[in-house]
Amino acid sequence: MSGNEFRFFLSCDINLPVTFRVERLEGNLPPPKTPSSETDSTADDRKGELYVECALYIDGAPFGLPTRTRLESTGPSYFWNELITLTSKYRDLTVQSQLALTVWDVSRGKDEELIGGATILLFNSKKQLKTGKHKLRLWRGKEADGMFPTSTPGKVPRHERGELERLEKLVNKYERGQIQRVDWLDRLTFKSMERIKERESSKNGSSHLYLIVDFCSFEHRVVFQESGANFLLPSPIASTNDIVIVWDPELGKINLSEHKQLKLARSLTRGIIDRDLKPSSNERKSIQRILKYPPTRTLSGDERQLLWKFRFSLMSEKRALTKFLRCVEWSDVQEAKQALELMGKWEMIDVCDALELLSPVFESEEVRAYAVSVLERADDDELQCYLLQLVQALRFERSDKSRLSHFLVQRALCNIELASFLRWYVAVELYDPAYAKRFYWTYEILEENMMKLSSGVNGDEDGFKLWQSLVRQTELTAQLCSITRDVRNVRGNTQKKIEKLRQLLSGLLSELTYFEEPIRSPLEPGVLITGIVPSESSIFKSALHPLRLTFRTANGGTCKIIFKKGDDLRQDQLVVQMVSLMDRLLKSENLDLHLTPYKVLATGQDEGMLEFIPSRSLAQILSEHRSITSYLQKFHPDDQGPFGITATCLETFIKSCAGYSVITYILGIGDRHLDNLLLRDDGRLFHVDFGFILGRDPKPFPPPMKLCKEMVEAMGGAESQYYTRFKSYCCEAYNILRKSSNLILNLFHLMAGSNIPDIASDPEKGILKLQEKFRLDLDDEASIHFFQDLINESVSALFPQMVETIHRWAQYWR
Repeated sequence: MSGNEFRFFLSCDINLPVTFRVERLEGNLPPPKTPSSETDSTADDRKGELYVECALYIDGAPFGLPTRTRLESTGPSYFWNELITLTSKYRDLTVQSQLALTVWDVSRGKDEELIGGATILLFNSKKQLKTGKHKLRLWRGKEADGMFPTSTPGKVPRHERGELERLEKLVNKYERGQIQRVDWLDRLTFKSMERIKERESSKNGSSHLYLIVDFCSFEHRVVFQESGANFLLPSPIASTNDIVIVWDPELGKINLSEHKQLKLARSLTRGIIDRDLKPSSNERKSIQRILKYPPTRTLSGDERQLLWKFRFSLMSEKRALTKFLRCVEWSDVQEAKQALELMGKWEMIDVCDALELLSPVFESEEVRAYAVSVLERADDDELQCYLLQLVQALRFERSDKSRLSHFLVQRALCNIELASFLRWYVAVELYDPAYAKRFYWTYEILEENMMKLSSGVNGDEDGFKLWQSLVRQTELTAQLCSITRDVRNVRGNTQKKIEKLRQLLSGLLSELTYFEEPIRSPLEPGVLITGIVPSESSIFKSALHPLRLTFRTANGGTCKIIFKKGDDLRQDQLVVQMVSLMDRLLKSENLDLHLTPYKVLATGQDEGMLEFIPSRSLAQILSEHRSITSYLQKFHPDDQGPFGITATCLETFIKSCAGYSVITYILGIGDRHLDNLLLRDDGRLFHVDFGFILGRDPKPFPPPMKLCKEMVEAMGGAESQYYTRFKSYCCEAYNILRKSSNLILNLFHLMAGSNIPDIASDPEKGILKLQEKFRLDLDDEASIHFFQDLINESVSALFPQMVETIHRWAQYWR
């Protein structure tokens, strides 16, 4: 059928009875009318027994016999969901045919109480038969009037319609298949609609009663036509199932017959038969498509059954295990037993897939224990990449003393860096009352096992001294918190606060200038720090007055750390961890984009440390040098090089711009301005301050990619070969990271229960937004075109440049 064709049926040729479904009653019933002889308590205890009387009126006169629904007393809300078939047929209807619906209450015995009524026309203003769900407002205490025009119209007045009315019409179209189905978007939409519905219900209160009626649908629209009219059309419609298609409102609900058949298909006796089954060519294609689904995708009933049917032939396919385990009905003891036996014989899965088995989707202790056994194969460097999420996965364990807890502690005993980070990650979560006991047990068992060690993880310290070194990290952060408060209380400019800071650090009673015993750096436990250099410590000009501290190290060098109090760094910690992981993934494919994954550690709910990287913000650079090119010429001049800069420096700048452009797009990092884009002397650009992630942005109309025009100008403009090279690096990096989308999605899924603001607000929505950024529906070539279009759209975005100008003015006057 071409896009311009309009196919329809004529009402005069439909030889079928008028059919519709009375679904439910919404709203609160009026108080019952009780005689004075009855007590109030009797009236309060009475429950309504309701039925709906349905009558057809043609041109204001009753036509045929009225029909009643069954009695319904399980309210509120009263839910009939009863199919009503009238004696009249569609061919008998006129354009002014109406359906009169009256709700009666018979809970008082012989005396029926009228609740209300409503009338609806069966044809709309375009003379098309109404289909789908309709919400009729009942006229309280009035019987439905079938006259034309009626005095009890069920249509809600325009001024009373809200957002919910519009959404219900869209749902109506969706259920009839007129709106394309997108799994992840549908889930988000229906979840938001539930919230809107609750809000509207609480706002409207009990002022109105609504009756929901569902009219059947046909394959094509039905247009009114009087019988015998001269009109050319196809042959009349007969009452056959091949032509008339009626939407089933119970579609998707549990079918008892199918459920029984499913149980029989998955019984133990089927195992002998299924063992030798091999999928056909089409079934193999369907299975391969399912295996490519992201971990957030919910499998349909047919897909679950397909994987179960060919479970034996899939055992050599390691990617199929997580999908197969999602097909298992774990409440069925026999089925769960079969699945666990197969899991033990399955091809060993990769570590990234094992992370999926630790998500809240899988509650079976055996499955989670299997995931831990796979993690045991990971080396310490890989395990440290996932340590933050593995600690969060403790929330989903069924017991405090889980195998995951034991595994994390045992690995920490062999590596001081893992021990230090595990201790901090767990300590921060102790503030969560819902899971404090579980995290405390892990903390306690780590302490107990470390103090039992006869020798340390590096062989030259005993366990007690090692643990004390980690405890002194907490004492150090407590002292820095106290100093920060004292510095903030100093009245005056930043210079006076800096003087106060240095005074506190170098005072006679200060223990911070020289530590009695070296302390392992919280940010880098392999480094021993011996004290703070007061003269090289300072304060940033900011509302929270972060401290910039220079620490002496045991090998005679120094390291610089930023300490913040009053800011939750757990979100920054997660983003930087993801940057570090993506840098690792890119380098494994021989693509080094010169990223700067500086270290971040949250030491409390509102405090933490960051590694200080010598750099300057683009706002400062543009203010003093007017362009990025002029700034880089200062440090890497080359008369023969492009734009007067060494080729190495320019290449570093282009690669780092490409890397962060892709990463910030995937993670949906918002609030990007020239003050949180920093540039190092060697040309490396990097981002800081990740207060908005997963698509959140305080600025209106943010560009899809955070790429400012100053960066493009430093590459020679949008027509230069260096800008073309930048786009090439972007597309290459995007395709590499898309290959690891399952790993990144699994890590974020494990963070679903965390207290990180932009995840805790709506974990499912955030993860689905992240999944959308990978565009897994595209192949590599199509994704390149998609990403190039994103870059072009971002560069040409004018509005963000206006916002950037306003932001610069605000920073200037601050």
